Amino acid sequence: MPGQILKNLLFHPDVRDIDINAPETILRHARLIRKKEFLKQLYDEWYRSILQTIPLDAPGIVVELGSGGGFIHEINPSVFTTDILKAPDLDAVLDAGNLPFKGQSLKAIVMVDVLHHLPRVREFFREAARCIKTEGSIVMIEPWNTLWSQWIYRRFHREPFEPKVRNWRILNVGPLTGSNQALPWILFDRDREQFNNEFPEWSLDNLQLHSPFSYLISGGVSIRSLLPGKFFRICREIEDLLVPLMPKLAMFATIRLIRTPIK
Repeated sequence: MPGQILKNLLFHPDVRDIDINAPETILRHARLIRKKEFLKQLYDEWYRSILQTIPLDAPGIVVELGSGGGFIHEINPSVFTTDILKAPDLDAVLDAGNLPFKGQSLKAIVMVDVLHHLPRVREFFREAARCIKTEGSIVMIEPWNTLWSQWIYRRFHREPFEPKVRNWRILNVGPLTGSNQALPWILFDRDREQFNNEFPEWSLDNLQLHSPFSYLISGGVSIRSLLPGKFFRICREIEDLLVPLMPKLAMFATIRLIRTPIK
């Protein structure tokens, strides 16, 4: 009961009573991301860190899945933005399990907080392998499973966090509520050998743990910001000092997969 009272107090009034699966939610999230300076700075840093891993001058298209209320277009207008729900300024509405791109036409797929929502994750990795050029990549920022993140996600987040499920399915139903925040950890840590066996065309090139406090302080797209934007840089500098403790503290991981040569 005290935890529920605290959550009710913290939930941002702009999104407290909305249907999380409605297209209107994307518009509200877009406004909220720009309104909350701390959160906007965090998204800006995340987008730039993802794009830095991709040779943008190389041939091919960069596609963002789950663009939603984000603003990667403002950082690089060449990124092809998509979502499963209609929203202003998207380049396309599509299903990640049935990508409408020609074979070997993409140089990268990027996403932030999307993989753990995909109901057909195997179909996505097969489709991505078909569409992405050899040596192309999937780069994503996703929730991660640590002692600290488990405690936070299970108490203060609306989405399920279930690291003990025995398969790769998501929980609940709906394009935004359907999820398992532990799925990225399941795929690339607990079941990594199984993933490698099922998808030899994908090589895990980098997995960086980060952001134990910054997203929490930002409030994300549900909670009020706990600090104003002017404290963002200080918070990030403190997190940089805590890198050795990330296996216990990280709430997110940046994951980069490379498309291996076609055999």
